[in-house]
Amino acid sequence: MTRLNFFPDEQALALAAAEDWLTLARELDRPLSVALSGGRVAKTFFKAATVARDSFRLRSAEFFWADERCVPPDHPESNFLLANVNLLQPLGIGAEKIHRLKGEWPPDSAAAEGSKELRRIAGQDAQGVPVLDLVILGMGEDGHIASLMPNAVAAVVESWEPYVHVANSAKPPPDRLTLTYPVLRAAQEVWVLISGAGKEEALRQSLRPDGKTPLARVIQSRQQTRIYCDLPAGLGAG
Repeated sequence: MTRLNFFPDEQALALAAAEDWLTLARELDRPLSVALSGGRVAKTFFKAATVARDSFRLRSAEFFWADERCVPPDHPESNFLLANVNLLQPLGIGAEKIHRLKGEWPPDSAAAEGSKELRRIAGQDAQGVPVLDLVILGMGEDGHIASLMPNAVAAVVESWEPYVHVANSAKPPPDRLTLTYPVLRAAQEVWVLISGAGKEEALRQSLRPDGKTPLARVIQSRQQTRIYCDLPAGLGAG
């Protein structure tokens, strides 16, 4: 099942998702484990979360990343930098709660270290896959989520490691680190924030029962996925 929520603009989308995040944090009786993504809507979402009611509750959360570019943490394209400036620092999140992917390391080593850290913090399902409480994703015009791209190689698509190195990505920069499909399938909650022109067809294809996009693959593997979007409210599965 897909819960599809429409909003008039990016700001309204971000505010609603931020309030829902705080509601989830209030409902748990333990620290929430969450994986963050990058992108323009993520920046708006992070800022909304810092001013949302009860934002202090996020200070106990364990922060991971859905994907990262293979760049240093102070690089303008770093997903960690985006979250650090707009969310983590404003909320005063302790360093021990921040489990960033080491984009400056050799990619395979960074993926292995990220997988080890996620396994250390998160519980695991019966198949040994780490179970995050929440994964927050964006979606590209081609339907990609995290750094799981259309036509990805088998080593990425079929990996059971929590994180994997994506080489020669069609979307620059070419080297990336990403959560894998089993982790997205196993997460308690997966929310997808979709904003901006040019994404209507990718979302339509992703909602089809026979959809082939990376987002479709995630939706088809889960009992429920929540989508927040500011695309036309008449959009359907086609």
